[in-house]
Amino acid sequence: MVSHNRRRLGLAAFMMLALAGGVQAQTAMPGVLRVTAIPDEAPTELARKFAPLGKYLEAKLGMKVEWTPVTDYAAAVETVVNRKVDLAWFGGFTFVQANVRSGGKMIPLVQREEDERFRSVFITDAHSGIAKLEDLKGKTLSFGSASSTSGHLMPRSFLLAAKINPDADLKRVSFSGAHDATIAAVAGGKVDAGALNISVWEKFVAEKKVDTNQVRVFFTTPAYYDYNWTVHADMPADLRQKILDAFLALDANTPQGKEILGLQRATRFVPTKAENYAGIRAAAENAGLLK
Repeated sequence: MVSHNRRRLGLAAFMMLALAGGVQAQTAMPGVLRVTAIPDEAPTELARKFAPLGKYLEAKLGMKVEWTPVTDYAAAVETVVNRKVDLAWFGGFTFVQANVRSGGKMIPLVQREEDERFRSVFITDAHSGIAKLEDLKGKTLSFGSASSTSGHLMPRSFLLAAKINPDADLKRVSFSGAHDATIAAVAGGKVDAGALNISVWEKFVAEKKVDTNQVRVFFTTPAYYDYNWTVHADMPADLRQKILDAFLALDANTPQGKEILGLQRATRFVPTKAENYAGIRAAAENAGLLK
């Protein structure tokens, strides 16, 4: 009888362990990969850019991929830190913010080759008389989002390096919320100048969405590291590797790769690491923007 009871207890314990293992496996390998991005462009544009990439990732990973839009940059940071989403397109500054908030739990997987030498541009009305950074003194300027690397942090950093304090030396500083909105603010005469991501500016020029006879670039910053695709360190290593491999496999010589890379404004994706963003963190701390 004792032996029989022991066998029953052993079987029950085995069943409990098996069930627990099943739950762990389900948590480790979710059926849905939730993806978000900082809203540096209009929501419809972000969704359009992601659609073919999402389908590609579904095929490569063998799981459903779900687009999860957020309202602002801070929300993008919080959703990843709190594991509400699994994969996020961050700017360099939002990656740094998320990494600090999570206690170093963010892992940047890949960046576009272009993100190794990213730049910002300052634009103005062609008839404003602004020709250099120093000419901004006493003028109005629009950044993008307060948490934008290329639309705020790095432009502010280069202004400070030129001995220009935006908050003291300019007539007014405003935040448009997104790069395309900054272009619209300058083109519409709402501000004298604006600072934004060079990639969005070049896209608008190429698509003739901005008249370069009316709005022009008067300063381009030195290069710095910027955007990346980031995951939480708690993601299972095998899934993390599959995502990395999927991005690295994108090839502009294939129809699918050409479409996806074109929408992402990328030549190709390359591996990246947290150390690449040490300069961004230093710039944020120097500008008093990292809390």
